[in-house]
Amino acid sequence: MHDQRKAYTYALLAVLAWSTVATAFKITLRYLSFIELLFYASLFSALVLAAVTLATGRLYDLRRCTRRDLLSSALLGFLNPFAYYLILFKAYSCLPAQIVQPLNYTWAVVIVILSVVFLKQRITPARAAAIMISYAGVWVIATGGRMDQLGTTDPLGVVLALTSSVIWASYWLANTRDRRDPTVKLLLNSVFGFLYVALVTFVFFNPFHRPWPGLPGIIGAAYIGIFEMGVTFILWLWALKLSRTTAEVSNLIFLSPFVSLVLINYVLGERVQRSSVIGLILIVAGILLPQIKKK
Repeated sequence: MHDQRKAYTYALLAVLAWSTVATAFKITLRYLSFIELLFYASLFSALVLAAVTLATGRLYDLRRCTRRDLLSSALLGFLNPFAYYLILFKAYSCLPAQIVQPLNYTWAVVIVILSVVFLKQRITPARAAAIMISYAGVWVIATGGRMDQLGTTDPLGVVLALTSSVIWASYWLANTRDRRDPTVKLLLNSVFGFLYVALVTFVFFNPFHRPWPGLPGIIGAAYIGIFEMGVTFILWLWALKLSRTTAEVSNLIFLSPFVSLVLINYVLGERVQRSSVIGLILIVAGILLPQIKKK
């Protein structure tokens, strides 16, 4: 198989996996609290990434890690998976999946804003207009289409969903400066993230005083840990590495929220509102329009 065809295959597999996770979040949260979900999912993620690192012969690279590498992973692991998923899972516990999922995709807009603020990149009028289009979509989703009032039943959930996008964008920008092997880096970040989650879980939630979660909760957490937080990132990195240009596969990621809405409607059983679809279209349009104009 040609490298570009492999790149598309890996990218589409990653998109398909990420399209299922919003539904998986909501189903699993029926059986686990958001902190329990994060604990078990991050555990499964660390285990599967360790297995991938071993299978690809990268485990020896861990010995080459310097103190600076470990400090970098300690910081990145705090951002993701710890802080990012802690806030995201809480948002999903507060709001319908069709609201949280599109709002979380504003991370691509936040990256542009953070690049302007911290990297001193110039923002053009077209880019500023695109940002306004995306956040118009946020407002449509948050208000349920009633533009004169905040239509959602839980504004805190909206704030949490948008905050998760800021954390993910910050993680992405920090991660681009880290030149270590991606597989090893993901493993170390995941291990540090799990340690933070375990500390919070045992200090504030004392799992020994809580009933053992049932099998459906564990299966859901394993699915999320493997396919949302684990091997899917590896597939995406392979796709970017094999592709002739990153642009040829990177925009495929924006198929995911639309496929996800279909699954939310037909598998999860949430009746998807018109405002969720319109808002998502505006968010993605604001992200993609500058790229189309540039081409």
